[in-house]
Amino acid sequence: MKLVPTPRFPTMFSRLPFRLLALALFATCASLLAAGLYIQHVQGIEPCPMCILQRYALMVCGVIGLIAGLHNPGRGGQNGYATLLAIAAVAGGGVAARQSWIQWYPPAVSECGPGLEYMLERFPLASSLPMIFRGAGDCSVVDWTFLGLTIANWSFLAFAAILAGLVAYLLQRRTRGA
Repeated sequence: MKLVPTPRFPTMFSRLPFRLLALALFATCASLLAAGLYIQHVQGIEPCPMCILQRYALMVCGVIGLIAGLHNPGRGGQNGYATLLAIAAVAGGGVAARQSWIQWYPPAVSECGPGLEYMLERFPLASSLPMIFRGAGDCSVVDWTFLGLTIANWSFLAFAAILAGLVAYLLQRRTRGA
């Protein structure tokens, strides 16, 4: 009797071409950004500076997916895109994790700080980033939830899913020897 091995999660990606995965990443990121714009412009919830940084990181992930999908590189190029994608996803996930922490444990004194645009125009980047990560008063406010999770929580999960998918793809590619 011949035993058929049970397919593992990473082998699911081995059947999909790199170009398709990269373009699916772009479509997913574009959809998430569209949802954020809907929440902002239709529901009237203004994003805080940390939300805006998460949008930038998600946009970078999507642009990397689009460029990688159009380029359809070989193994070396895929490694380059994977490195850039990992950097963007870790950065976005870090901001989302920090904002989630601020929402769970809001500062004792909650005051509205200046907006992201004002901080970047008036202060050097080295001074702006600590102010952004300290979190303005509006970064701790929970204006919207879905299934009990805030926008920052969902953002963190999206970046974690991007990283998990990237790791799964790289692991299956390594075991496949492609």
